[in-house]
Amino acid sequence: MASNNMFLPCLVFFLVATILCFPAAHGQLRVDFYDHVCPAALPKIKEIVQQAISQDARIGAALLRVHFHDCFVNGCDGSVLLDDIPGSFTGEKTARPNFQSLRPQSFALIDRIKAAVDQVCYGTVVSCADILAVATRDSINLLGGTYYKVPVGRRDARTASLNDANNNIPSPFSNFGQLLQNFQQHGLTLKDLIVLSGGHTIGVARCTTFRNRIYNDNNIDKNFAAHLQRICPQTSGVGDNNTAPLDFTSTKVDTNYFKILLEKKGLLHSDQELFKGDGSESSNLVQYFANNPAQFSEAFAYSMIKMGNLKPLTGSNGEIRKNCRRVNN
Repeated sequence: MASNNMFLPCLVFFLVATILCFPAAHGQLRVDFYDHVCPAALPKIKEIVQQAISQDARIGAALLRVHFHDCFVNGCDGSVLLDDIPGSFTGEKTARPNFQSLRPQSFALIDRIKAAVDQVCYGTVVSCADILAVATRDSINLLGGTYYKVPVGRRDARTASLNDANNNIPSPFSNFGQLLQNFQQHGLTLKDLIVLSGGHTIGVARCTTFRNRIYNDNNIDKNFAAHLQRICPQTSGVGDNNTAPLDFTSTKVDTNYFKILLEKKGLLHSDQELFKGDGSESSNLVQYFANNPAQFSEAFAYSMIKMGNLKPLTGSNGEIRKNCRRVNN
């Protein structure tokens, strides 16, 4: 293992090179896809996201989580937005990683954006999958993250998979090996794992996701664990819906998420698994981003674009839904 002094300059070069060289399009996705079809679409998305965040800053983390959970199940196709229809259609919202994790307010916001965008576009021309990707970017930017151009042109899935949602989304109880394997199966790297986990710079988590960690993990600050135990009792079923912030500035995109990992104060078991202070590449990346906010912002933008390009439906595949919760008739 190379020393930190050798590691960091190489990392800086790698980050700059990859950000500068990242293509503006992926397959048939293009950053200018709506420029002529409906130039008012993306500004309208930002306008409504800005209104929503001014009323509840937590909606930014909610959108980010929905986008992440969408992309990790058969690509960024808006399948996570589909509602169940008893007796005829089973969606992904009731999957273990999604149920009581994805906020209903985020789905309601997507509905609101969809209606407004269809109005300014005089028809159904912008997909729900694109609305989700762009709204997520806007929320990240409004909460302090770097603005990045989202390649668009996705179409919406006509199917969903409860089974894949149960199996493909990383668990808060996963160890490092499981996390890395999951990301690699999606074509993402170790760096992407660290950077996208940094999305936990915003948001909160329910007691059920960190209860086991605060009572059983060894790599946790004792005072931090004691504080959380007052929020989350050990008895299952008691305080399950109580929440704690993923870092102490949970409505601001910054590097405090990485800083708390250095202090063994990661809220989730999966968070703390990224840093063990053992000189590993994962630990070195956490330490680097904790001390280099500008580099994290750039790397996060790059990895978000990369994740957003996972297996998009384009061309004649899928459809552009009229209602984000239902496939077209």
